[in-house]
Amino acid sequence: MRWIIRSALILCGWSFSHTLPASDTQRWVTAGGALSEWVVELGGENHLVGVDTTSQHPDSLKRLPSIGYQRALSAEGILALTPQRLIGSDEMGPPTVLSQLRSAGVQVEILSAAADLSSVEHNLQRLGELLGDPSAATAAWQRYQAALAGDRAWVARAQQTQAAPSVLLLLGQAGSSPMVAGKDTAADWLVREAGGHNLATNGGYKAISVEALTALDPQVIVIADRTLAGSAAREALLRQNPALAMTRAARDGRIMVIDPTLLVGGLGPRLPKTLTDLAARFYPHAPVMPAQASVGE
Repeated sequence: MRWIIRSALILCGWSFSHTLPASDTQRWVTAGGALSEWVVELGGENHLVGVDTTSQHPDSLKRLPSIGYQRALSAEGILALTPQRLIGSDEMGPPTVLSQLRSAGVQVEILSAAADLSSVEHNLQRLGELLGDPSAATAAWQRYQAALAGDRAWVARAQQTQAAPSVLLLLGQAGSSPMVAGKDTAADWLVREAGGHNLATNGGYKAISVEALTALDPQVIVIADRTLAGSAAREALLRQNPALAMTRAARDGRIMVIDPTLLVGGLGPRLPKTLTDLAARFYPHAPVMPAQASVGE
Protein backbone atom coordinates (compact mmCIF):
# COMPACT_ATOMS: atom_id res chain seq x y z
CA MET A 1 0.00 0.00 0.00
CA ARG A 2 2.82 2.39 0.87
CA TRP A 3 4.45 2.03 -2.53
CA ILE A 4 1.11 2.87 -4.19
CA ILE A 5 0.77 6.10 -2.17
CA ARG A 6 4.40 6.99 -2.82
CA SER A 7 4.01 6.40 -6.54
CA ALA A 8 0.87 8.52 -6.62
CA LEU A 9 2.63 11.39 -4.85
CA ILE A 10 5.57 11.25 -7.23
CA LEU A 11 3.21 11.20 -10.21
CA CYS A 12 1.27 14.15 -8.77
CA GLY A 13 4.51 16.06 -8.30
CA TRP A 14 5.49 15.41 -11.94
CA SER A 15 2.04 16.45 -13.10
CA PHE A 16 2.08 19.67 -11.03
CA SER A 17 5.47 20.69 -12.38
CA HIS A 18 4.26 20.21 -15.96
CA THR A 19 0.87 21.86 -15.69
CA LEU A 20 1.73 25.06 -13.85
CA PRO A 21 1.52 28.17 -16.01
CA ALA A 22 4.80 29.69 -17.07
CA SER A 23 5.57 32.49 -14.64
CA ASP A 24 8.46 34.09 -12.80
CA THR A 25 6.41 33.88 -9.59
CA GLN A 26 6.88 30.59 -7.81
CA ARG A 27 4.08 29.08 -5.77
CA TRP A 28 5.01 28.82 -2.09
CA VAL A 29 3.35 27.55 1.05
CA THR A 30 4.70 28.52 4.47
CA ALA A 31 4.47 26.98 7.93
CA GLY A 32 5.37 29.00 11.03
CA GLY A 33 3.85 32.39 11.75
CA ALA A 34 7.09 34.36 12.03
CA LEU A 35 8.48 32.99 8.77
CA SER A 36 5.27 33.77 6.89
CA GLU A 37 5.42 37.32 8.23
CA TRP A 38 9.03 37.69 7.11
CA VAL A 39 8.13 36.52 3.60
CA VAL A 40 5.50 39.26 3.48
CA GLU A 41 7.92 41.77 5.01
CA LEU A 42 10.43 41.07 2.24
CA GLY A 43 7.83 41.56 -0.49
CA GLY A 44 7.12 37.91 -1.22
CA GLU A 45 3.40 37.72 -0.43
CA ASN A 46 2.58 37.27 -4.11
CA HIS A 47 4.35 33.89 -3.93
CA LEU A 48 2.07 32.52 -1.22
CA VAL A 49 -0.73 30.14 -2.16
CA GLY A 50 -1.25 28.62 1.30
CA VAL A 51 -0.16 29.06 4.91
CA ASP A 52 -0.44 27.14 8.16
CA THR A 53 -2.84 28.01 10.98
CA THR A 54 -0.22 29.99 12.94
CA SER A 55 0.24 32.41 10.03
CA GLN A 56 -2.35 35.05 10.92
CA HIS A 57 -0.55 38.32 10.16
CA PRO A 58 -1.06 40.39 8.17
CA ASP A 59 -4.81 39.84 7.83
CA SER A 60 -4.43 39.09 4.13
CA LEU A 61 -2.86 35.73 5.03
CA LYS A 62 -6.13 34.63 6.63
CA ARG A 63 -7.72 34.62 3.18
CA LEU A 64 -5.27 32.05 1.85
CA PRO A 65 -6.01 28.30 1.95
CA SER A 66 -4.87 26.64 5.17
CA ILE A 67 -2.42 23.74 5.16
CA GLY A 68 -3.20 22.92 8.81
CA TYR A 69 -1.11 23.19 11.94
CA GLN A 70 2.63 23.33 11.33
CA ARG A 71 3.39 20.23 13.41
CA ALA A 72 0.63 18.14 11.78
CA LEU A 73 0.87 18.86 8.07
CA SER A 74 -0.77 16.72 5.39
CA ALA A 75 0.98 15.94 2.11
CA GLU A 76 -2.32 15.67 0.24
CA GLY A 77 -3.56 19.06 1.45
CA ILE A 78 -0.31 20.77 0.48
CA LEU A 79 0.01 19.07 -2.91
CA ALA A 80 -3.55 20.10 -3.75
CA LEU A 81 -2.26 23.69 -3.86
CA THR A 82 0.40 22.73 -6.47
CA PRO A 83 3.25 24.50 -4.69
CA GLN A 84 6.83 24.44 -5.85
CA ARG A 85 8.27 25.23 -2.44
CA LEU A 86 7.37 24.71 1.23
CA ILE A 87 9.12 27.08 3.60
CA GLY A 88 8.82 26.35 7.29
CA SER A 89 10.63 26.24 10.57
CA ASP A 90 12.33 23.22 12.10
CA GLU A 91 9.17 22.88 14.22
CA MET A 92 7.11 21.68 11.24
CA GLY A 93 6.34 18.06 10.48
CA PRO A 94 5.81 15.20 10.72
CA PRO A 95 9.02 14.08 8.97
CA THR A 96 7.18 11.49 6.90
CA VAL A 97 5.07 14.22 5.30
CA LEU A 98 8.16 16.27 4.47
CA SER A 99 9.67 13.21 2.82
CA GLN A 100 6.50 12.66 0.79
CA LEU A 101 6.55 16.25 -0.38
CA ARG A 102 10.19 15.99 -1.46
CA SER A 103 9.38 12.80 -3.36
CA ALA A 104 6.57 14.65 -5.12
CA GLY A 105 9.00 17.33 -6.29
CA VAL A 106 8.26 20.06 -3.74
CA GLN A 107 11.36 21.88 -2.53
CA VAL A 108 11.28 21.84 1.29
CA GLU A 109 13.16 24.72 2.92
CA ILE A 110 13.66 24.35 6.67
CA LEU A 111 14.73 27.43 8.64
CA SER A 112 15.50 27.80 12.32
CA ALA A 113 12.87 28.66 14.92
CA ALA A 114 15.53 29.25 17.59
CA ALA A 115 14.92 32.31 19.73
CA ASP A 116 18.17 34.09 18.95
CA LEU A 117 19.16 36.91 16.65
CA SER A 118 21.72 34.93 14.68
CA SER A 119 18.88 32.68 13.50
CA VAL A 120 16.83 35.72 12.47
CA GLU A 121 19.73 37.06 10.45
CA HIS A 122 20.34 33.71 8.75
CA ASN A 123 16.63 33.24 7.98
CA LEU A 124 16.39 36.69 6.45
CA GLN A 125 19.48 36.11 4.33
CA ARG A 126 18.09 32.84 3.02
CA LEU A 127 14.65 34.30 2.29
CA GLY A 128 16.33 37.20 0.51
CA GLU A 129 18.21 34.70 -1.67
CA LEU A 130 15.04 32.75 -2.46
CA LEU A 131 13.24 35.96 -3.39
CA GLY A 132 16.16 37.21 -5.45
CA ASP A 133 16.46 40.35 -3.34
CA PRO A 134 19.27 40.05 -0.76
CA SER A 135 19.37 43.82 -0.29
CA ALA A 136 15.79 43.83 1.03
CA ALA A 137 16.77 41.18 3.58
CA THR A 138 19.80 43.20 4.65
CA ALA A 139 17.68 46.33 5.07
CA ALA A 140 15.07 44.44 7.10
CA TRP A 141 17.77 43.02 9.38
CA GLN A 142 19.22 46.48 9.96
CA ARG A 143 15.79 47.91 10.83
CA TYR A 144 15.18 45.00 13.19
CA GLN A 145 18.46 45.54 15.00
CA ALA A 146 17.81 49.26 15.32
CA ALA A 147 14.33 48.69 16.74
CA LEU A 148 15.60 46.20 19.31
CA ALA A 149 18.46 48.52 20.26
CA GLY A 150 15.92 51.27 21.00
CA ASP A 151 13.94 48.92 23.25
CA ARG A 152 17.06 47.79 25.11
CA ALA A 153 18.25 51.34 25.71
CA TRP A 154 14.88 52.31 27.19
CA VAL A 155 14.81 49.23 29.44
CA ALA A 156 18.34 49.95 30.65
CA ARG A 157 17.29 53.48 31.65
CA ALA A 158 14.15 52.22 33.36
CA GLN A 159 16.16 49.69 35.37
CA GLN A 160 18.26 52.47 36.85
CA THR A 161 15.32 53.36 39.08
CA GLN A 162 13.15 50.24 39.07
CA ALA A 163 13.98 46.59 39.72
CA ALA A 164 13.13 44.03 37.05
CA PRO A 165 9.66 42.60 37.79
CA SER A 166 9.21 38.86 38.29
CA VAL A 167 7.21 37.45 35.38
CA LEU A 168 5.52 34.24 34.28
CA LEU A 169 4.38 33.80 30.69
CA LEU A 170 1.60 31.25 30.31
CA LEU A 171 0.69 29.55 27.06
CA GLY A 172 -2.73 27.99 27.08
CA GLN A 173 -6.20 27.58 25.79
CA ALA A 174 -9.40 28.54 27.58
CA GLY A 175 -10.66 25.58 29.57
CA SER A 176 -7.28 23.84 29.85
CA SER A 177 -4.37 24.03 32.27
CA PRO A 178 -1.71 26.54 31.23
CA MET A 179 1.87 25.78 30.25
CA VAL A 180 4.61 27.97 31.66
CA ALA A 181 7.29 29.20 29.27
CA GLY A 182 10.81 28.35 30.41
CA LYS A 183 14.30 28.61 28.97
CA ASP A 184 15.10 28.32 25.27
CA THR A 185 11.70 29.56 24.12
CA ALA A 186 10.63 32.64 22.19
CA ALA A 187 8.49 33.53 25.21
CA ASP A 188 11.49 33.56 27.54
CA TRP A 189 13.41 35.71 25.04
CA LEU A 190 10.48 38.12 24.90
CA VAL A 191 10.20 38.43 28.69
CA ARG A 192 13.93 39.01 29.13
CA GLU A 193 14.22 41.48 26.26
CA ALA A 194 11.34 43.48 27.73
CA GLY A 195 13.24 43.72 31.02
CA GLY A 196 11.44 41.05 33.02
CA HIS A 197 12.82 38.29 35.24
CA ASN A 198 11.34 34.97 34.14
CA LEU A 199 10.54 32.91 37.24
CA ALA A 200 10.28 29.68 35.23
CA THR A 201 13.49 27.67 35.40
CA ASN A 202 12.34 24.70 33.30
CA GLY A 203 13.32 24.21 29.70
CA GLY A 204 10.69 24.67 27.00
CA TYR A 205 7.00 24.74 27.89
CA LYS A 206 5.86 22.79 30.94
CA ALA A 207 2.51 22.24 32.61
CA ILE A 208 2.21 24.10 35.90
CA SER A 209 -0.32 23.62 38.67
CA VAL A 210 -2.22 26.60 39.98
CA GLU A 211 -0.70 25.89 43.41
CA ALA A 212 2.83 26.15 42.04
CA LEU A 213 1.95 29.22 40.03
CA THR A 214 0.42 30.91 43.08
CA ALA A 215 3.42 29.99 45.24
CA LEU A 216 5.75 31.72 42.78
CA ASP A 217 3.64 34.88 43.26
CA PRO A 218 4.76 36.71 40.10
CA GLN A 219 4.48 40.47 39.88
CA VAL A 220 3.39 40.15 36.25
CA ILE A 221 1.58 37.38 34.38
CA VAL A 222 1.59 37.40 30.58
CA ILE A 223 -0.97 35.19 28.83
CA ALA A 224 -0.76 33.84 25.29
CA ASP A 225 -4.14 32.17 24.80
CA ARG A 226 -4.80 30.19 21.61
CA THR A 227 -8.55 30.78 21.61
CA LEU A 228 -9.27 34.02 23.47
CA ALA A 229 -7.83 37.52 23.36
CA GLY A 230 -7.77 40.61 25.54
CA SER A 231 -9.94 40.78 28.63
CA ALA A 232 -11.70 37.52 27.69
CA ALA A 233 -8.43 35.58 28.03
CA ARG A 234 -7.64 37.27 31.34
CA GLU A 235 -11.09 36.60 32.76
CA ALA A 236 -11.03 32.97 31.63
CA LEU A 237 -7.70 32.37 33.36
CA LEU A 238 -8.92 33.80 36.67
CA ARG A 239 -12.26 32.04 36.42
CA GLN A 240 -10.58 28.69 35.88
CA ASN A 241 -7.90 29.36 38.51
CA PRO A 242 -9.48 31.55 41.20
CA ALA A 243 -6.48 31.12 43.50
CA LEU A 244 -4.50 33.33 41.11
CA ALA A 245 -6.43 36.29 42.47
CA MET A 246 -4.07 36.12 45.45
CA THR A 247 -0.95 36.77 43.36
CA ARG A 248 0.63 40.20 43.20
CA ALA A 249 0.01 40.24 39.45
CA ALA A 250 -3.75 39.90 39.89
CA ARG A 251 -3.97 42.25 42.87
CA ASP A 252 -2.08 44.96 41.00
CA GLY A 253 -3.94 44.46 37.73
CA ARG A 254 -0.80 43.32 35.90
CA ILE A 255 -2.10 40.35 33.95
CA MET A 256 -1.31 41.03 30.30
CA VAL A 257 -2.34 39.29 27.10
CA ILE A 258 -0.29 38.82 23.94
CA ASP A 259 -0.96 37.16 20.59
CA PRO A 260 0.26 33.50 20.74
CA THR A 261 1.28 33.55 17.07
CA LEU A 262 4.14 35.84 18.10
CA LEU A 263 5.81 32.79 19.65
CA VAL A 264 5.72 30.46 16.63
CA GLY A 265 8.32 29.98 13.92
CA GLY A 266 11.11 31.98 15.54
CA LEU A 267 11.45 35.71 16.16
CA GLY A 268 9.22 37.65 13.81
CA PRO A 269 8.90 41.26 12.61
CA ARG A 270 6.18 42.22 15.12
CA LEU A 271 8.30 41.50 18.18
CA PRO A 272 9.94 44.94 18.58
CA LYS A 273 6.52 46.58 18.95
CA THR A 274 5.43 43.87 21.39
CA LEU A 275 8.61 44.43 23.40
CA THR A 276 7.83 48.13 23.56
CA ASP A 277 4.32 47.44 24.84
CA LEU A 278 5.47 44.88 27.43
CA ALA A 279 8.37 46.98 28.68
CA ALA A 280 6.06 49.95 29.22
CA ARG A 281 3.83 47.70 31.35
CA PHE A 282 6.79 46.15 33.18
CA TYR A 283 8.08 49.62 34.11
CA PRO A 284 4.98 51.79 34.52
CA HIS A 285 6.79 54.55 36.40
CA ALA A 286 9.50 55.09 33.80
CA PRO A 287 9.30 57.92 31.25
CA VAL A 288 6.99 57.12 28.37
CA MET A 289 8.71 55.10 25.66
CA PRO A 290 8.41 56.44 22.10
CA ALA A 291 5.87 54.44 20.09
CA GLN A 292 7.55 51.55 18.27
CA ALA A 293 6.08 50.40 15.00
CA SER A 294 6.38 46.87 13.69
CA VAL A 295 9.48 46.50 11.54
CA GLY A 296 7.45 46.49 8.36
CA GLU A 297 5.45 49.64 9.11
